[in-house]
Amino acid sequence: MKVRYFAWIRQKVGVAEEEVSPPADVRTIQDLLDWLARTSPRHAEAFSEAKVFGAALDQAIMPLDTPIGAAREVAFFPPFTGGL
Repeated sequence: MKVRYFAWIRQKVGVAEEEVSPPADVRTIQDLLDWLARTSPRHAEAFSEAKVFGAALDQAIMPLDTPIGAAREVAFFPPFTGGL
């Protein structure tokens, strides 16, 4: 699966995207965050405040408790505002 990072998350992790193969027990976006945080000190620092950013599964914004299922891409980004 491809994991993409945006803005300050990308800066802290040190890459814009990476291919990962999480273990079978990684079932939700939160599980993926927890697993990624254990892969390197840079990931741990980037995800130390997981409540302050958003996530998307195959380009659809989802809460962190969403099952990953067969998603091909997970993206992490800082909070944003917008409107019409």
